[in-house]
Amino acid sequence: MIQPVILCGGAGTRLWPISTHERPKPFLKLIGERTLFQQALDRVADPGRFASPLVVAGEGHVDFISQQAGDHRLIVEPAARNTAPAIALAAARLDPEAVMLVCPSDHYIADESSFAAAAGRAAELAGEGWLVSIGIEPTRPETGYGYIQRGEALGPGHRVARFVEKPDLERAREFLADGGFVWNAGIFAFRAGTFLEELARYRPEMADAVREAVRQGSEEGPRFYPAAQPFEASQGESVDYAIMENTDHAAVVAAEMGWSDIGNWDALMSARQADAQGNVCGTDARLLGSSGVMTQSDGPRISVVGLENVIVVVEDGEVLVVSRDAVQQVSKLSEGGQ
Repeated sequence: MIQPVILCGGAGTRLWPISTHERPKPFLKLIGERTLFQQALDRVADPGRFASPLVVAGEGHVDFISQQAGDHRLIVEPAARNTAPAIALAAARLDPEAVMLVCPSDHYIADESSFAAAAGRAAELAGEGWLVSIGIEPTRPETGYGYIQRGEALGPGHRVARFVEKPDLERAREFLADGGFVWNAGIFAFRAGTFLEELARYRPEMADAVREAVRQGSEEGPRFYPAAQPFEASQGESVDYAIMENTDHAAVVAAEMGWSDIGNWDALMSARQADAQGNVCGTDARLLGSSGVMTQSDGPRISVVGLENVIVVVEDGEVLVVSRDAVQQVSKLSEGGQ
């Protein structure tokens, strides 16, 4: 059985104004009738393949989780410390032999059968002691994602040759032409005990802080509350930097599953169905002589004339108009930037 661990964190402020700290991205219906969080749970709902999911989230997300998933197995983080400590909390609460499948709560995956197959391949390697990333076969020269270069073949996957930071456009084109690189999707598989061993090797102070937070923690029904003081003493770091880029046992399994991190407005637009002119609009919009346009409104009708590659959003009295090549800057608006 594969043990899913669903990580809930962040507010997705690059999707302002619909995603905010008070109304975070994982709990919104951005594609389909289920929220991204609910879809993450749906993907691991097969009891013949997956154990009951364990969710890791901050206090600010607990009410959303309760509303959308009921009384769920939940670890409530005392403070935000990035993905490495969050995963460590889950690993410390599981049997050391449990094969964890760590999934973000705010990604979209169109092909769930391909996801399940990739999870199975990753779990096979994880059971042999590898720390596995699930990589996405690239479809374009994307500069917004990190990359993983595949090394020698390893059963259903490959050793990791190297992790690569987000590249510029020229390097992204080289990676696509090379064929040996995949996008780093932030989905991982490893045995709980193996992960904690590697954490103790490369980040001993973090491992000690998490271990003590779990030892001093308390349970309230299906919720577990790690002790705040030791956990807050831990450094905050991503699992990529803390473990995956350091371990000698990193592996990668490649998949094609219609994946998107829905990391900004352009990514959301790309994940939705466009018309013949490349527009993504509902019945609340009128477009004339425009292409590559997406509109979204919670009420007022949006009209666009003679524009290309722009996104227009109306939400709670806020209006956003952004060029598709400037969507990364939207998060500055949510922080009150000019």
